[in-house]
Amino acid sequence: MAKVIQIFLLLLFLNANAYNLDFFSRFNDKYLDDYIKEALLNNHDLRSKDKAVEQFRYEISSAFSKEFPSLSVAGNYLGTHFPNSDYNIFIKNNSFIMPFIVNWEADFLLKTKDKIKSKKYLYKSQIANQNATYLSLITDVASAYINILLYDFLIEKQQEILKNQNQNLKFNLNKFKAGIIDLISLNNSYKDINSQKLIYDTLIKNRKTTLFNFALLLGRSANCTDEIKRGNLDNFEYSQTIPDIINSDLIYSRPDIIEIENKLKSAKLDVTVAKKDFFPRFNIFGILSFDTAGGGNFFNWNSSFAYLLAGATQDLFKGGEKIANLKIKKAKYYELVEKYKQADLTAIKEIANALNIIKEDTKNEKTSLAQLEHEKNIYQISQKKYKRGIISGVDFLNDKNSYNQQEQITVLSKANRLIDYITLYKAVGGEL
Repeated sequence: MAKVIQIFLLLLFLNANAYNLDFFSRFNDKYLDDYIKEALLNNHDLRSKDKAVEQFRYEISSAFSKEFPSLSVAGNYLGTHFPNSDYNIFIKNNSFIMPFIVNWEADFLLKTKDKIKSKKYLYKSQIANQNATYLSLITDVASAYINILLYDFLIEKQQEILKNQNQNLKFNLNKFKAGIIDLISLNNSYKDINSQKLIYDTLIKNRKTTLFNFALLLGRSANCTDEIKRGNLDNFEYSQTIPDIINSDLIYSRPDIIEIENKLKSAKLDVTVAKKDFFPRFNIFGILSFDTAGGGNFFNWNSSFAYLLAGATQDLFKGGEKIANLKIKKAKYYELVEKYKQADLTAIKEIANALNIIKEDTKNEKTSLAQLEHEKNIYQISQKKYKRGIISGVDFLNDKNSYNQQEQITVLSKANRLIDYITLYKAVGGEL
């Protein structure tokens, strides 16, 4: 029930279509899709990105509030002493004053609106940055999961190789005792076992490390790796066709491109605001104050003081500062223009590179499969020869090990190809 509630919350707060999560349901695996959703729900890096987006959203509200007049009220004690005069006989030495103050900068030049638009573009930029983090997490989870399946297979085959090597050692020990082989050949058998044992230990270590990283991506403790269920790499396969050609327009769906586009739009508006700073500001300032200093009652028109001031204000001796600010904003804008151009080129390069790697790794896998078929035939022939007593057990086990090792090479090439698909998914911003 708890898991159902979690998935419901994920679908409620996360627009899954934005990341094309259906892509990962095409790999014929019952665990991967759930693991990705779990990571999206629990990963702490994503939660921090959510809070960063929230900050930018409130910055828009803060900028928007400047369009409205500000109204404040104060309560003040006033202690005064005036010389004796017939004109101040109604003014009290101790009084209470309550002024209502209104201040508003009229946005005739639309400078405040430009600032709000700039903040909105920065907000959209932050959302794109958040989406990039989501996309990276999704691909990291999928790649780590494939690597776990790969290590499971490699370790299983390595266990078979070690078993064969131990049997081989027994045969060679008998041969050595019978004087058929010398000590060097026997030592070579021990060396082969140690070599394969080292490979096995390295695979175990790498799988454990990958499981720890995978648990971290899911937002779990590293002590829970034994609870991570998974399928097997034999059945793990993409059920649809990966395109040979990608439309270059897909780069505009990448979060990094969307992020820098919005930053560029924000910077352009900042340049406009910097130009408008050279013009006067139009301010309206007013005070309505009630007091007990006069002869009237409090909140009475006879005991009040009011004035309204409206006009244009121009800064003096700030021309150099404003010119410098304008140049800074222009430099920032042109900096982002160059970053945008570079991001476009990088995106095109990453997509082309991903397509090329898929093509080459697919060729390598086909070559490995052809070699595996040859090794399988040799192993089957050796098996028949061994049963007929034509070859020794050592020769048979060597052929069997060659077949097992080729199985490892073939499945490694398959895993590389599948991870290439994940790389292409990320390169096109999930639009695959």
